[in-house]
Amino acid sequence: MAASSTRIPKQTRALVVKKSPADRKPLYHDAVIEERPIPTLKRGQVLVKMGAVSFNHRDLWIRFGQYPGITFGSTFGADGAGTVVASADSHDHLLQKRVFLTPMRGWESTPDAPEPGSTFGILGGGSNPPLGTFAEYVVVEREQVVRSPDHLDDVQTAAWPLGGLTAWRAAIVNAQVAKGQNILITGIGGGVALLALQLCLAKGANVFVTSGSEDKIQKAKALGAIAGVNYKSKEWANQLAKILQQQTAGSGLIDAVIDSGGGDIMGQVNKILKPGGKVVVYGMTANPQIKFTMREVLKQHRLIGSTMGSHQDLRDATNFMAEHHIVPVVSHVLDGLGAADEGFDLMKRGDQFGKIVIRMVKDEQVVARL
Repeated sequence: MAASSTRIPKQTRALVVKKSPADRKPLYHDAVIEERPIPTLKRGQVLVKMGAVSFNHRDLWIRFGQYPGITFGSTFGADGAGTVVASADSHDHLLQKRVFLTPMRGWESTPDAPEPGSTFGILGGGSNPPLGTFAEYVVVEREQVVRSPDHLDDVQTAAWPLGGLTAWRAAIVNAQVAKGQNILITGIGGGVALLALQLCLAKGANVFVTSGSEDKIQKAKALGAIAGVNYKSKEWANQLAKILQQQTAGSGLIDAVIDSGGGDIMGQVNKILKPGGKVVVYGMTANPQIKFTMREVLKQHRLIGSTMGSHQDLRDATNFMAEHHIVPVVSHVLDGLGAADEGFDLMKRGDQFGKIVIRMVKDEQVVARL
């Protein structure tokens, strides 16, 4: 094994999934810090010293027992960035380079869906693949890391992979957002929605948003959104229709919707979505079913499901992000794995604007700052 000048420990601390006690109601699995041995590197592997890791909602769903394939004893986390400090290859050009981990396996490059016969899986909390990012050190296949963009630090980079890939797939690959189009992004404030906003703006689109929070709408406008409406109002679609007539040239209609709620989104946007317009759904936080009627058929409206993306999508998205110097929005930065429970509590409240990130410092460093 080739190592950099960084001292390589034999153990790493990791945040792992532990089964909830049987009498705990409602069910809520534990997140426990454990010492784990760092395995000897095999051919094609590198060791990454993690600089920062970030939460996704799936981490919370795992604790609630609401995510498939939970493996007790596995490490949490799909997103993380750091530095390659050792490699099985003594001449590896990745040594001492900043990287982030590819957040999934089983989809390399096919354009529409994972390759036939492959098994798609996301890092963290499961056995496919059997690793997570919430650890001080992570052993990973070298082809499953991507060089971190020079304009981002580790905290900002950790906020990118899963959310950035999902947003790219939804907005750029499936919605095919282009300059001058009118785009609606629902549920602004979450990591994916905000990254979709930033990608669409970089494409030159006119972006409109919805949120249940007026504060989040104002923050989205500060990032470049033209306007927003509160989805808690039953008249939000009519309110948006008036805004579109006032603030856009041309048809005054939406070209595409990037949605995370599901439910009656097709009916809600029917009058403001152009004929042939697309609704790309990457989540269903409001309702796990979507109503699609003859009314949408007659308007040639297209409903497209979209989840994450391929390894090639991630490369393309990262290159675009670097070219346009997009900086992912970070809501909270917590210090050390010991602060993980605070991160889970923040996600439960749901009032974050952007990603929740853990900066990987040792607990004694945190204590020293207090």
